[in-house]
Amino acid sequence: MHSVWFGEFMGTLVLVLLGNGVNAGVTLRKSYAADAGWMVIASGWALAVLCGVLVAQAFGSPGANLNPAITLASAVNSGDYSQLVSMWSAQLLGAMAGAALMALHYAPHWKLTPGPADKLGVFCTNGAVRSPLFNILSEALGTAVLVIVAGAIFSHGVSATGPAPAFAPWLVASLVWGIGLSLGGTTGYAINPARDLGPRLVHWLLPIPGKGGSNWRYAPIPIIGDLAGAALAGLLLHYAHL
Repeated sequence: MHSVWFGEFMGTLVLVLLGNGVNAGVTLRKSYAADAGWMVIASGWALAVLCGVLVAQAFGSPGANLNPAITLASAVNSGDYSQLVSMWSAQLLGAMAGAALMALHYAPHWKLTPGPADKLGVFCTNGAVRSPLFNILSEALGTAVLVIVAGAIFSHGVSATGPAPAFAPWLVASLVWGIGLSLGGTTGYAINPARDLGPRLVHWLLPIPGKGGSNWRYAPIPIIGDLAGAALAGLLLHYAHL
């Protein structure tokens, strides 16, 4: 049970359980965290990333990607695509498992919360303003920032003189926190196709009271935007020789 695949599965499970969990806590009625706001959501997701990275590393994935976009960027940077499908499967299944556990954890709250869109927003993202091209651009830009800054954190220039490797997960969590606060208001900053698609599938599959549709029209945007932004950022890292 100690492998890269299982590490990615467990790390992504924890990431989505805690990330979707803070969405639920702020959104669902009768939660003590109801209406706590965007700062709590951004902070909760940052800490979810930290916990997910630590769990992934402990269970056998030292790279702790937790994100198909990060995995793609690494493949583009290195030229090695051999682990792409395996890693993506672990990340998607982990995201689904995390979302399912979150839904179970908040089970009594769903029927007390009106508004299908609010319930869907617990699981996955949507454009604050419906504009597909700009929504894709927002996701691509946020993901590119994620890839480039993460690459900088682990670059020779920083690692030679900067913080110890054990501190890197905290820096990555701070990076996600910063993206959420600065760029997240347009699309909810999926910046991770598994984080959006996995929970969206769970929303579609589970018998959540009054849930409504799963907004499949929007679903391609955080996939296309995130993978495009990651691929471009991966090319930049490759030619910059970070």
